[in-house]
Amino acid sequence: MGSLTPSSEIAEIDVGRRLREFRNDRGLSIRALAEMSGLNFNTLSLIENGKTSPSVSTLQQLAQALRIPVAAFFTIDQPPAKVVYQQSGQRPRASFDHGVFEDMGAGLMLPGAKPLLVTLNPGTDSGIDPIVHTGLEFVYCLEGRMSYIIEDQTYFLQPGDSLFFEAHLPHRWGNAEPIPVYSLLVLCPSDQNDQPTERHFSM
Repeated sequence: MGSLTPSSEIAEIDVGRRLREFRNDRGLSIRALAEMSGLNFNTLSLIENGKTSPSVSTLQQLAQALRIPVAAFFTIDQPPAKVVYQQSGQRPRASFDHGVFEDMGAGLMLPGAKPLLVTLNPGTDSGIDPIVHTGLEFVYCLEGRMSYIIEDQTYFLQPGDSLFFEAHLPHRWGNAEPIPVYSLLVLCPSDQNDQPTERHFSM
C-alpha cells in the first residue's frame, strides 16, 4: 500500500499576499487600488507587507473594488484532489478576531459543504447581531464548553455534543469559559453565492 505524505509546512493564509496577487493580476498599482476602494495608500501598503491586519469593513471595500468575494482573501490555490489527507497542524488556516479556523476540505471541492476546525478564544462570542444564512449548519464540540443561541433557545455544547439546524434561523455562538473551545463546524449553504464563513468570523 502506498503512503500518503502531507506537506511539511502549515499553509498559513497570508491575506496581504493574496491582496497583492489580486491587485497585480488586474494590473493595478497600490495607489490605483486605493483610489478605487476609497482606502488610504499607506494602509494598503501595510496590509500587503503583513504589517497590519485588515478589518472586515476594509476587506469588504477591497473586495468590492476588485470584484471578488471577501472569502477569496482566505483561500489558497491548490491543485484539484480526489483524496485530502491532513495531519494535525498541517491544514490551511486563517485567524479571525476571536480565534482561528482551519479548512478541513482544502484541495477538494465539496458541493454545498465546507468543513472547518474552529478554535474559539476564551471569553469571546459572535457579537450581538444574529447570524443568518442559507442551507444547514452542523457543529460538533471537540473540547471545552460552548454555547449556541438559536432563535431564543440556548444550547450548551460539551465534548461529544452536536447541533444540526436550518441556518436561516437567527443564531449566535459564544465561549464564556476561561479556556479555548475546539469544534468541528460544517457550513452547507443552499445558495452557491452565499458566504456563511464571512458571517460567522470577523477576520
